[in-house]
Amino acid sequence: MKTIIILTIFCFGIIAQAKDIDRYLSLAGGNGVEIERAIEEVSSDQSKGMLWLIRHMPQDDLKTLSAEFLLENCSLAYESLENTPWQSSIPEEIFFDAILPYANLNEKRDNWRSAFNKKFFPLIKSSSSAYEAATLLNKKIFNELGVIYSTKRPKADQSPFESIEAGMASCTGLSILLIDACRSVGIPARFIGTPMWYNDSGNHSWVEIWDDGWNFTGAAEPTEDKLNSVWFSELASKAIKGDMKYGIFAVTWNNTNNYFPMDWLPGVQTYRSFDVTSRYATKTVEYSMVPIRIKVINRYGQRESADVVIKGQENFIFKGKSKDETFDSNDHLTVMLPQGQVFTIESGGDAKVLNVKSEQLISLRLTN
Repeated sequence: MKTIIILTIFCFGIIAQAKDIDRYLSLAGGNGVEIERAIEEVSSDQSKGMLWLIRHMPQDDLKTLSAEFLLENCSLAYESLENTPWQSSIPEEIFFDAILPYANLNEKRDNWRSAFNKKFFPLIKSSSSAYEAATLLNKKIFNELGVIYSTKRPKADQSPFESIEAGMASCTGLSILLIDACRSVGIPARFIGTPMWYNDSGNHSWVEIWDDGWNFTGAAEPTEDKLNSVWFSELASKAIKGDMKYGIFAVTWNNTNNYFPMDWLPGVQTYRSFDVTSRYATKTVEYSMVPIRIKVINRYGQRESADVVIKGQENFIFKGKSKDETFDSNDHLTVMLPQGQVFTIESGGDAKVLNVKSEQLISLRLTN
């Protein structure tokens, strides 16, 4: 009797799975033959990953991606993790969602795994953890590839190869590039973003790395050998959970009730997300202290790196450097100053007197 029950359950599982996959083959339309071939030809030890990918990939990809593309992606994803010392510490669900996917959002589908693995594995082969390896990649790959941050990039949602060809990318393109570089060498990584900071100063995208939990970093914004140290901590601390404009969201290919809000494609709700605002929205800033952001502009209207001096009461003095166009457009020299006090801010021959009431962006113009 026990044997009959087991066989019945086993057969029922096969039938249910077949019906499930038939649905995705139907969604693939004329490309169903490619999807079916990918399922049939994948090795048995990778079949679970392939089936997960087919069940979770965007519908447009079901209709267009070839079996060859999917088989190579799947094989190289498994191989990349097998070559790491942290392989045993990565849960299967993290591998499926943060290494196996060949894309993040709506970017062009590049076949990046093989080329990136060959180029970047030598950089991290001595790393003992995903954390350490991710910091190394963030420090090195952008210089090696010749890609810088620039608002003059061709478009926001560039694929890795598009960013390399352009030599520049937005925070979105830089994040996609770092995530794919990480995945190519077995580091779980995912795309994070907010459609708008709480003060309406702009949007931002960055990267999270899995190593015994999620850690965050700004793409092309390395902080020595550390993760979880970024210029936008104060901005992120005031994000609003559950708000599709002011919240912080992590891209996932799992089925969730949340979509990922893409500011470059407003209204599109194709891609899924987790609301991770609560991990960033912490009360770390004293109310009496106000963030003052400072930029210095040259005669062409571009941001310049220049010496900035702030003078205040009781011989208070602060010295720092403003940030130029190679930094994120929302990344400025930031100083916490007490409410109710008066300061003079000087740079390049320009000066402004500030009575600190609320946070603001101070713009100085070079006159020499």
